[in-house]
Amino acid sequence: MKRKQRRLLFVGAGMAALGIAAALVLLAFDDNLVFFFSPTEVQAHEFSPDQRVRIGGLVEEGSVVRESDGLNYRFNITDLSNIVAVRYSGVLPDLFDEGQGVVAEGHMQGGTFQAVEILAKHDENYMPREVAEALKASGQWQGDEAEE
Repeated sequence: MKRKQRRLLFVGAGMAALGIAAALVLLAFDDNLVFFFSPTEVQAHEFSPDQRVRIGGLVEEGSVVRESDGLNYRFNITDLSNIVAVRYSGVLPDLFDEGQGVVAEGHMQGGTFQAVEILAKHDENYMPREVAEALKASGQWQGDEAEE
């Protein structure tokens, strides 16, 4: 094998290894990427049942219903323009309350969001950044101007 052929073989093997590594990284990203949507964006978007997403907004006043088994909840998340119905099985965070900011992670099933994780705010002045941006985008933001 001539020197030029060995060099070409070495470059080809390196390119193949780099391609395989890039494919593995992209495959790992695809499994772990979870995108955030506001209720308005959820209404305009079509989701596959296996696509994991996060939705955020405010828990609609008067919408929280605890089912008779004590572990299943139904409530609505709103950005004050649109509403998404959410079902959740499990224990809600202590800071979960109506009218407060929340981020839910899970899957859309039919017209209902089946949450597997609920993230609530951690103090009375905090609003998740994604929720605040979604409210600002919908023109419903009522927070402090200093936080912008």
